[in-house]
Amino acid sequence: MNTHGIATIRKTLSEIAANGEVLSDGTLIMDGKPVAVVYFRAGYTPNDYPSEAEWGARLLIEKSSAIKCPSISYHLVGTKKIQQELAKPNVLERFLDNAEDIAKLRKCFAGLWSLYDADAVKSAIEKPDLFVLKPQREGGGNNIYGDDLRKALIELQQKGTEELAAYILMQRIFPTASPAFLVREGVWFQENAISELGTYGTYLRSKDKVIINDQCGYLMRTKVSSSNEGGVAAGYAVLDSIYLT
Repeated sequence: MNTHGIATIRKTLSEIAANGEVLSDGTLIMDGKPVAVVYFRAGYTPNDYPSEAEWGARLLIEKSSAIKCPSISYHLVGTKKIQQELAKPNVLERFLDNAEDIAKLRKCFAGLWSLYDADAVKSAIEKPDLFVLKPQREGGGNNIYGDDLRKALIELQQKGTEELAAYILMQRIFPTASPAFLVREGVWFQENAISELGTYGTYLRSKDKVIINDQCGYLMRTKVSSSNEGGVAAGYAVLDSIYLT
């Protein structure tokens, strides 16, 4: 496909493993052509890596000089496990100098705990409605609540340490619901809803040199207040706009 004079090709990770190569100067070659940018439409769940070939393709891309969207480091920084690490004492101080800014940021954090924290797990088993159990997944439809959370924690404790590391425990947030009009599949309806505001960033670096690091827009997603999940792609939420009052 050719868009605005820029050739684009779509390949699976297994096809990249079979046909891709990286030259000695770092250039990624696919179908005999150099690749400038790799955009990952997939590669975010374990199901995308059914064999060593897919992992090999990811490594091949990372070793190349092509711009990766996201690079493996940027991919990992968005995981819930990193959120948990950032919430630990003295970690934000590695990245920010201003104590007032650090305090404001910490004020926005919900409670985050490892499943190795026995006291947190005990509290969640006793009062599961106050917590959310989250695996390392994105896109909605994966979080565990209520009685299912209690059962999952008990089962995970019996399975051992490797299973515990795959999850984090988070304080459940109870935002204020507001009346809203929602449209799904061409049909509108009114419902009490809650919204989540996400901020987009543009980040580009070459090794240790940061070239761009800017805020560049937002995404508002809204769901009915009775729904535990919130993914747009998974069908739980809809795209929305900000209306300030």
